[in-house]
Amino acid sequence: MNYLIASFISVLAPVFWIGTILGLPGNWGLVAIAGTLAYFAPTAVHYHVDFTSVFGMLILAIVGEVVEFVAGAAGASQLGGSKRGTMLAIAGSVVGSIAGMFVGIPVPVVGSLLAALLFGGTGAFAGAVVGERWAGKDWRVSLQIGWGALWGKLLGTVLKTVCGTVMMVLLIVAVWI
Repeated sequence: MNYLIASFISVLAPVFWIGTILGLPGNWGLVAIAGTLAYFAPTAVHYHVDFTSVFGMLILAIVGEVVEFVAGAAGASQLGGSKRGTMLAIAGSVVGSIAGMFVGIPVPVVGSLLAALLFGGTGAFAGAVVGERWAGKDWRVSLQIGWGALWGKLLGTVLKTVCGTVMMVLLIVAVWI
């Protein structure tokens, strides 16, 4: 039974990690898995997941969220982006990430993930440009803010994914040792 649970977690954890790349709350899913294991696993079964490790994963998830938000917001707002442009950049990044996952890039194994990341950045760019044009800014300024949103989104997603990668590896290692 222990191997079955460890195998299930070893499959489920990467699914949540992929969700993080898509802009979904995948890191929080990893925290939920660890918390569930720490709380519900019988004491006779040692998964090496306790509330100290859950707290550590919680801190990593918070750091990932803060870094992603700050990088994404800074990308557009440092260049004078409006709230409307920022909100449309966020919406565009989610739509772009999901579309990228389905369109994919012809690269074996990681093509869909790369496409989700690139399309998410492109969606942030498009959303910011539309939002800034809607707010009455000219094309040059709107495009500059769009580029800031794109690079902020990419940097934020990469840094948040790094936090998620550490969480996922720690969780999988903990259930197998």
